[in-house]
Amino acid sequence: MTGMGYWVDLYQAQQRLGGGFLLTRRFVLTALHCLRGLALNEDVDIELAGGERVEGRICRQDKEADLALVEIGAEHQVTLPIPTADVARDGDRWRGPYRPAAHEAHLSGRVNAGATPHLCVGGATIEALQLTADQHLGDYSGYSGGPIEGVGDDGTRQPAVVGILIEQAPDRAAEARAANVLFAATIREAIRRFDHLDVVHLIDVLRPPAPDRPGPDRDPPARDGATPARFVDTEALLLQLDAWAQRSLIDPSQIAELKFMAVKALIEGERNEGGA
Repeated sequence: MTGMGYWVDLYQAQQRLGGGFLLTRRFVLTALHCLRGLALNEDVDIELAGGERVEGRICRQDKEADLALVEIGAEHQVTLPIPTADVARDGDRWRGPYRPAAHEAHLSGRVNAGATPHLCVGGATIEALQLTADQHLGDYSGYSGGPIEGVGDDGTRQPAVVGILIEQAPDRAAEARAANVLFAATIREAIRRFDHLDVVHLIDVLRPPAPDRPGPDRDPPARDGATPARFVDTEALLLQLDAWAQRSLIDPSQIAELKFMAVKALIEGERNEGGA
């Protein structure tokens, strides 16, 4: 894997497991089967596109959809760019920026069917893309977990992530060989399946333990589920982000990153003011 980018390689004990990519600066999205049976909360190493390694932990698995989230250790500050996301269109060209080794080919091809129901090997029916690859490799397994970028029918559109590669269709004439038809879960499907990307979880992760009693300059505990006054502005921003997402003004991966930044800013502001 060469060059700077948002895609990663996952390792355990120096053994390469598979690919993935930064969905936010805290979470890596990958195909569950790339983790080769590792259990929830097991540690893995994350090799960034520039060669730096950071520690991670398997924090979420969706066996039916063959998807997993790896959380980057809190002591690491990842500053690589986070990709924008988009919706794939039938007939568009696509490319795979991730490859399992420097001598391997970059995948590319055409979107045959965008955002259609697909029955996964794990048993879930997910929103997925059906892709045709230009490269007839016979085995695409090393590419699993990598991002799929839509580049438009004429290849001139700014690349944006439209899915994560999870499956290969078997060749009907030779079952042991994979056809050049691939399946990728959409980014929208991945976001929908992981509560770790919800703001409630982010608050739990970032907020330090509450004191036994409020300080002199802090709000008293909220009653009847009311939002403390100092959180109102942030909550309004989060609700506005959800509204923009419903209107498709901001893509799902951007929403997750913006929510994370908003909550982090709130908690850091509390710490700086001497709060809990």
